[in-house]
Amino acid sequence: MIRSLTRFAMLFATVTLSTAVAHAEAPSPAEKAGNAMEKKGNAEEKAANAEKARGARMEKEGEAQEEAGKKNKNAEQEAAGKARKKKGHAIEKAGEARGDAAEQMEKAGNKAEEAGADARKDAAKAKADARK
Repeated sequence: MIRSLTRFAMLFATVTLSTAVAHAEAPSPAEKAGNAMEKKGNAEEKAANAEKARGARMEKEGEAQEEAGKKNKNAEQEAAGKARKKKGHAIEKAGEARGDAAEQMEKAGNKAEEAGADARKDAAKAKADARK
């Protein structure tokens, strides 16, 4: 009977402590929102970098096409190369702007996450002070 009571007491203490630890480390809603915003910013930034690379590649191909048109005295090929180069440049600039916006989103997510963590710590400190 003493062994059974000891086991029960150990189980109760373990469950109580693990529950307290789980509640103490649970992220606040602000932290969750900050993490989500940061992840979205990272994904958006990755996509923007791919768009920038695609625009740069297109611009380079357009330049090569334009040079080939000049070399072969083909006005249509030269005009197509200029248009492709211009479009590639525009895509690259759009990718840069999108990347800047994504970087700002990531920074805002970091700030929201930090604010949530600080609020959680302040609440825990206030709760501890109230117990004294």
